[in-house]
Amino acid sequence: MEISYRIRRSQRARRVRVMVDSAGEVEVVLPRRAAEREAAAAIRELGPWIERRMEEVARARDAVAARGDFVPYVGQLLRLVGEPGRTRVHRRGSELLVPIGEQRAPALERWYRRAARAEIEPRLDRACALAGSSYSALTIRGQRTRWASCSPTGAMSFNWRLLLAPEPVLEYVVWHEVCHLEVMDHSPRFWELLSKRCPDYRDRSRWLRRHGQTLVL
Repeated sequence: MEISYRIRRSQRARRVRVMVDSAGEVEVVLPRRAAEREAAAAIRELGPWIERRMEEVARARDAVAARGDFVPYVGQLLRLVGEPGRTRVHRRGSELLVPIGEQRAPALERWYRRAARAEIEPRLDRACALAGSSYSALTIRGQRTRWASCSPTGAMSFNWRLLLAPEPVLEYVVWHEVCHLEVMDHSPRFWELLSKRCPDYRDRSRWLRRHGQTLVL
C-alpha cells in the first residue's frame, strides 16, 4: 500500500513524528533542520501501524455516519432539527435546533465550544476542591493531538470534543489534569495519585484510546 503524506516542520519538534488525523490523512512532523528523506524513512518504518490507524479512522467514520440525525452530548443523544434561516444552534430539551446547509457544521462546533465551558468548569472546580488545589485559568480549544493540558502555572486547557464522550470519560480527563497540578510528569507518583482519585481511570482511558476517533461531528 502506497501511503500519501504531508510534511509539517516544527520549531519545537526534537524528533520525527507521524500522525493520522480524523480524516485519515497522514502527517509527518519534522524538526526544523531535518532532511525530508527522514519523513520517507519514518513512513516506511511505521507502514503497518499507519495502515492500522487508517483502518481505525475508517471504522470511526462509519460509526459517526451511523448516528444519522443525532449527536452525542456527555452520554446523551441529541436530535438535530434543521430550521431555515437559523444561524445559531439552540437546545430545546433533547433536540438541537440547527442551521440548514453549510452553516450547520461550524454553528454546531461553536455551540459545543460554548457548552464545553459550562460542562467542564464546574467539574474542574469540584475536583480541585476535593483535591485541595487550584488552577489559574481555563480555556476551551480544539487541539488536534491532545484532549487536555495543564501548564506549570496551573493554566488548564480542554478539548471541546470531550463533550462527545460519555460523562465518566470527561470526568477522567478532568481528574488527570487536576493531578498534574501536584505532579507535572507521568511518573509512578502521578499514576498512584490518579488511581486514588479516579480508581477506574484505566478503563476510562482505554475507552478514549479506542473510541477517540469517533469524537467528531
